[in-house]
Amino acid sequence: MSDFPWLSLLVLVPLAGAVVTALIPAGRGSPLPKQVAFGAALLTLAVAVVVTVQYAAGDGMQFTETHEWIPAFGAHYALGVDGIGLTLVLLTSLLLPVVVLASWRDADEANTSAFFAWMLALSGLALVVFTAQDVFLFYVAFEATLIPAYFLIGSFGIADRATRSKAAMKFLLYMLAGGLIMLASVVGLYAVSAQAGEPTYLIPDLAKLDIDQTTGRWLFAGFFIAFAIKAPLFPVHTWLPDTTAAATPGTSVLLICVLDKIGTYGMLRFCLGLFPEASRWATPLVVTLAVISIIYGALLAIGQKDMLRLIGLTSLSHFGFIVLGIFVMSSQGISGSTFYMFNHGVATAIMFLVAGYLIHRSGSAKISAHGGVEKVAPILAGLFLVGGLGTLGLPGLSPFVSEFLVLVGGFDYSWVVGAFAVTGIVLAAIYVLLMYQRLMTGPSRPATAGFKDLNSREIGAITPLVLVMLLFGFFPQPALDVINPAVETTMEVVGQSDEPPVVPASEQEDHQ
Repeated sequence: MSDFPWLSLLVLVPLAGAVVTALIPAGRGSPLPKQVAFGAALLTLAVAVVVTVQYAAGDGMQFTETHEWIPAFGAHYALGVDGIGLTLVLLTSLLLPVVVLASWRDADEANTSAFFAWMLALSGLALVVFTAQDVFLFYVAFEATLIPAYFLIGSFGIADRATRSKAAMKFLLYMLAGGLIMLASVVGLYAVSAQAGEPTYLIPDLAKLDIDQTTGRWLFAGFFIAFAIKAPLFPVHTWLPDTTAAATPGTSVLLICVLDKIGTYGMLRFCLGLFPEASRWATPLVVTLAVISIIYGALLAIGQKDMLRLIGLTSLSHFGFIVLGIFVMSSQGISGSTFYMFNHGVATAIMFLVAGYLIHRSGSAKISAHGGVEKVAPILAGLFLVGGLGTLGLPGLSPFVSEFLVLVGGFDYSWVVGAFAVTGIVLAAIYVLLMYQRLMTGPSRPATAGFKDLNSREIGAITPLVLVMLLFGFFPQPALDVINPAVETTMEVVGQSDEPPVVPASEQEDHQ
């Protein structure tokens, strides 16, 4: 492995691309900001692929960079990735060019530069979060993501200005509240490390500290509450449907499929990694909240009349699965949750983006305004169905593998927990198939009669995501080979042990 700072380059490319894109004069109809943003997005993906190819599974934290940043605080510019972080780096880097290409028509022509610049900035800051090996650096990037997210929601969207401004403010207030609570724990870590000898925010050094039980539980609570809001987890999820209903579908993809993964990633990296005793202590409560999220999110989704709100609420249910897998603290559960984060991002992105194509053509996000779409736009209907089948965990598509592993972990923890979690799969089939029936089948409505099917650009944006779902649906083991060693390390930290999951392709096919 070379000493080249690949991770610094990885985060620099989208951030520099954001600056360049923002500085381009955006005349009405000018394609240049879009082209520059797409080029920066593709280059980001290329760097992520290089990192992935060079990554050696089982060798721990890799591509590490550590430089002093603020010595008085013990803060460092420190980056590195293991299998868990690399999975989310790949997800972010894959979705960025897809979202830019799919959002070609979503920007206000007078503000095209700003729209795509904020997208690049949000993705670049998310990459900092997923690679940060210093708590202070993580916190700064964690809070900084709110700036582009706020402007993407409030300044651009399918809702009217008043509605999206309200949604953006609600999102911001929730996230700031969580961030302020986490700040107390960040300061607490500084105090604990200073008492131990030398103040530091480096995660490897903090993991070695002997933190007393009471202090550890309070610090855990500060981090967990912030991550539960970000994830989102019941009952701090109410910002979610308003945001997805107001923002553009591309913005929702970055918020739900990338930014919200910071919450579940933080639970793995910080809650389990730094406060193992407190995590075990909180497990019964967290597992209960996760199961409630699974069922409640699915029930809310079934009753929605707006397709974007419905898709957003499915994520409340799916994040319940992810949190459940993390806190049952088994290899199957944690590996499944990590893989679930990736697969949820891919499947949900397909649904959001294809829904966006549909809304662009019909002019309405209301489910009742549509019908008979499969007759006039069979490719659009087919891609939406593929995304929906991935969301409900159809065997042969990658979400099935991760959902199966999480359920194994759930049943190992408690058959009652596993049984309740399984109902989420049944409810998922109801909300996905019911939405497809209402949108795509039956007689054509005035809003859908006669509009055109997807063009080559729109199909090209979605196709890579479909191929990824199929690839990891039939051959999940390469992904698990990257994830499992990092999961084993996490299991050692929390004082648990069992066999890591192995899902060969032949066995996967037998389950179908």
